[in-house]
Amino acid sequence: MRPFYIALLSFLVVLSACSGSGKRDKSLVPDSVGNINALQVVIPNDLWNGTVGESIRNNFAAPTDGLPQDEPLFSINQMQPEIFTGFARSNRLFLYVVLSEDNTVKLATNEYAKPQTGAIIKATSEEKLVELINENAQKIIENFYKSEISERQRRTKLSLLKTDTLAKVMGVRLEIPSAYRLAKATDSFFWYRKDLDDGTTNILVYEAPLSFIENDSTAIGDIIKIRDSIGSKLLPVEDDGLFVTEGAYAPYLFKTTIDGLFAYETKGTWEVKGAWMGGPFINFAVKDEKNNRYLILEGFSYAPAARKRDLQFELESILELAKVEKLEKK
Repeated sequence: MRPFYIALLSFLVVLSACSGSGKRDKSLVPDSVGNINALQVVIPNDLWNGTVGESIRNNFAAPTDGLPQDEPLFSINQMQPEIFTGFARSNRLFLYVVLSEDNTVKLATNEYAKPQTGAIIKATSEEKLVELINENAQKIIENFYKSEISERQRRTKLSLLKTDTLAKVMGVRLEIPSAYRLAKATDSFFWYRKDLDDGTTNILVYEAPLSFIENDSTAIGDIIKIRDSIGSKLLPVEDDGLFVTEGAYAPYLFKTTIDGLFAYETKGTWEVKGAWMGGPFINFAVKDEKNNRYLILEGFSYAPAARKRDLQFELESILELAKVEKLEKK
């Protein structure tokens, strides 16, 4: 094919990817790829190996809350800007950091693939790059988090477990992957679990009186008290051990909403007293006034040989999507 026709064909391909306004049509971008919480950092090697790279690692590879061992918020892969072309642009999360003539921070959605969330930081000096990274990291991380939660929930929806009985008995609907099974159910307690190569991930649903949390200052203690009571009574442990909250480290407490309802979110670690067993948990105490209760949604992992970040992230994505319904009087 002669050079003229090659150039003409290339022009037509570019033109076809543009809208009538001359802007690129993002609906035509390819599907994104990547593991959950995998972040592509596009930055020159000299910046990556200096203070700019250090500020990126301090923010985006900071330890994840509530895990027994340090695991980074994101699994980072660094790439030079000149390599960031073609398929290399299809990662679901990217952070692009370069020196420039301007100081700018831009959040990008579906820029090179879909779904995709990116952030582009440009500055006139390394010092300014560090400043912009530190000032905007939290906002960028929140956008990355929302993107990955949505992707994890999309994957869950591909194959769901039937949970009609849970909705009827407990007044809550959960979208749980079909890889889970119902391990135990009563008129006030449901336990789902998924078997791993070495361990399990688990979902608990139970309830407590509205009066059980007195106020914000007592919330952590009250939540620990009820979860230890439930765990020690209803979760079977060998050799008469007790499934309780690990006492050496104070859990993290946040305020959030589930299905529009106020909720306390607690992240911490559990243990079996008298045994070398433990792992992370996430607990949502949902203030469900229409049913006169706190609805407790909890996910915990037991996987001694595995990293726990993405196991807990899956559980968090399931529980965050809970739908609370009005119960008929029991």
